[in-house]
Amino acid sequence: MDMIHVTADPAALQSRAAELIAAGRQEAAQPLLNAIRLLVPPSAEISLIGARLALDRGAVEDAMIELDSGIAAFPSHAGLRKCRADARQRMGDREGAARDAAEAVFLDPADPRAKAILGAAMLDLGCPAEAAACFAEAVAGSPEDIDYREALSAILEKAGDSESALLVLTDGIEICPASVAMRNAAILLCVRRRDFVQAARLAETARSLGIADACTFGLKGHALSSLGRHDDAAIAYREALKLGPEDPYVRHLVVSSNTMPDSGRAPDGYVRTVFDGYADRFESHLISLGYAIPGAIRTILKTHPKIASGLAAGPVLDLGCGTGLATLAISDLPVGPFTGVDLSPGMLAHARAKHLYAELREGDIIADLATHPRRWPLIVAADVLCYFGALEELLDLVRQRLEPYGWFVFSVEKILPDHDGVVPGNGSWALHRQGRYAHAEDYVYEAVCAAGFRVLRIDRPIIRQEAGAPVPGLLFAIERLCHDS
Repeated sequence: MDMIHVTADPAALQSRAAELIAAGRQEAAQPLLNAIRLLVPPSAEISLIGARLALDRGAVEDAMIELDSGIAAFPSHAGLRKCRADARQRMGDREGAARDAAEAVFLDPADPRAKAILGAAMLDLGCPAEAAACFAEAVAGSPEDIDYREALSAILEKAGDSESALLVLTDGIEICPASVAMRNAAILLCVRRRDFVQAARLAETARSLGIADACTFGLKGHALSSLGRHDDAAIAYREALKLGPEDPYVRHLVVSSNTMPDSGRAPDGYVRTVFDGYADRFESHLISLGYAIPGAIRTILKTHPKIASGLAAGPVLDLGCGTGLATLAISDLPVGPFTGVDLSPGMLAHARAKHLYAELREGDIIADLATHPRRWPLIVAADVLCYFGALEELLDLVRQRLEPYGWFVFSVEKILPDHDGVVPGNGSWALHRQGRYAHAEDYVYEAVCAAGFRVLRIDRPIIRQEAGAPVPGLLFAIERLCHDS
């Protein structure tokens, strides 16, 4: 317990109160502030301590009263201006925050923190160029600060200047080579800009410096997997698991790295294991990534001749139905009844709880299509064909299970070249991280036509965000021809 003595030096009490606030011990700092107010007349420092305590407990209005009074009495105190800029930001007063931050910079031009606060305020006001200038000065004044560098890098990247954004971080690494946060930020930016060689190099340098961090090894695995170095990626993921054994995402990466890179599809055992372990957080995780495929399928189905006319279309086969997100997105349209097929009993349990399906079947979709002879007017597959490299067998089976002029609506991830223009894989498809395949648009189109379909529509949605970067997709609506090829 902190003991307060009335004979204590007020300056020492103020210093101790500031230390307690910085340590998150507001309950101990408040009695010190009360004692200080009894011992000395009002000062800018006392007002600042009182305002910080009020902000920490969420009492923004109390903080504003304290700050307004303090600034009226001590208008030249930059710290009070910075604190009031923070309070104004919390209240949504962006212009007021910018004014206070600008005044703090004027009062103390050498203070990088004031410039960073002004930069954040300018960003809130929709002035990224001015914000970048402020953060650049903050970085110059405090070159070891990771927060300033990350903020400046993010602004530059958003403006389309990823080269300068990366340079901001790599310059920081030169200054602070042991900074894990700085290095991970740079690696993550390299992954977003598809510069996987540089990402792997930065991660490997961390190892040589003795840095042991689960995130660093996980990002290294991402980079190596994207380069097609799947065996090396598996080693990196296992190293990450050693450092973060309780992290469910790292465990997911280790399991996914066991996919055979030379096979034409992800093994059944892998898919079942991953999604059984993922089922309880599957929906919340995808939603947090901006998962867009169910809504994109809904948009396409609204153009179906029957649905557009208000007539019922169905029954519907949902391949790789998972927890039922795609069916949920279209369940208010005149479609159904629904039958879902999935390998994972854990995912099927969540789908069953939605009460959307007339039937749910556990099994591999290839085997299910091969053994159930029923024909369907509509089949959907949301984010499922990404677990297949070669699509010919699946497309042939789908054609056999569709009625003449029946629709098949499915998504795939679109293959992209890396930062150096190299297209991974065999030109048609490539195994990426987490056991997922990406496909070339020309390959999918040609495979569809060769299987006896007519392409009705190709949309190019962003499937989700991954590592802060958009994952481009292809959404096909194809129709079975009335005759067999």
